[in-house]
Amino acid sequence: MAESPRGEDAVLVAVQSAVAERPGVLPAARALSHFGEHSLGWLAVAGLGALLSKSKRDEYVAAGVGAFLAHAAAVVIKRVVRRERPHHPAIAVNVGTPSRLSFPSAHATSTTAAAVLLARPTGLPLPALLVPPMALSRLVLGVHYPTDVVTGVVVGAAVAKAVEKVRRS
Repeated sequence: MAESPRGEDAVLVAVQSAVAERPGVLPAARALSHFGEHSLGWLAVAGLGALLSKSKRDEYVAAGVGAFLAHAAAVVIKRVVRRERPHHPAIAVNVGTPSRLSFPSAHATSTTAAAVLLARPTGLPLPALLVPPMALSRLVLGVHYPTDVVTGVVVGAAVAKAVEKVRRS
């Protein structure tokens, strides 16, 4: 008989029980997962913005650079930390992943950096609109622990701040 989930495993089971069964949640979470894979969706948005908005091109380019660097930072940290993804039998894994490494969430990292940096040229509150759904999706999909996601948000914000500082200098 499997041991009851504890700690972050228990949090994942609770999130999945509360949210994942609602209509449309899993398809939306999977769509976010595919969009954020390797930060490609954010690179496409930044590239499109750069092509369409000559006056704000440097801000869109900075957003693409930030999303890419945030993803790269997450990959490097994953390879150093080597924390494996959730694997308790009570946790449903609802999407495939390119690796078994979990900490930090590269999706949360690149999404945070992109949202912070895209907020400037768009004038929209993108961090508040984009980061929570992406972060929650990683838990709903059962591929990250809560601390993976929180750390990803922090790393993404730090990368965005560094990119903005370099862009302004």
